[in-house]
Amino acid sequence: MSGPERTTRNAKIRPFGESMMSKKFFVGVFTNEHDVLDATTACREAGFAFHDVFLPYAVHGMEDAMGIKRSWLTWVTFLAGAAGTTIALAGQWYVSAYDWPLNIGGKDPFALPAFIPIAFELTVLIGGLSTVAALFAVCKLFPGKDVKPIVDGVTDDKFAIVLERAGNFDEARARSIFQSHNAEQVLELSGEKA
Repeated sequence: MSGPERTTRNAKIRPFGESMMSKKFFVGVFTNEHDVLDATTACREAGFAFHDVFLPYAVHGMEDAMGIKRSWLTWVTFLAGAAGTTIALAGQWYVSAYDWPLNIGGKDPFALPAFIPIAFELTVLIGGLSTVAALFAVCKLFPGKDVKPIVDGVTDDKFAIVLERAGNFDEARARSIFQSHNAEQVLELSGEKA
């Protein structure tokens, strides 16, 4: 393992930097979002290590079902937005009040209400771009990355829970959980596909 395993509530999630070629996975494929949500909760409570849960659209409550903590990307957005506001206000103050103050209609050189639109725009711009850059860096997304779906249809109308087969993996229990929650398919995959 390239890094420490992090535990979030009861779920164990492995770091993404590991070599995937030697790993083996146990996959349950579902067609109903309620079934996949309940099966994910059952897998977490059983102590299985998730590789990921693949969904064609956002399913409310999936983070809680997997035991994932709240993302730190909100802090990136907030800090980058605060930096954008600071840059905008400081830049406008420097130009209008310090470097080249002009008396226009008797207004104060640093007329804050006039600077709010630009400050807002830079807050949104820098906050948004920084969030996207941080997300791409964390997910290791880059142009030209070849990604194949773990199961056909998972980006259209299928849901997949991917468990890591590591240590004392209880295949019978995992299969039982998947089948009791109406799994359409139960697959065993090696790291090349996942």
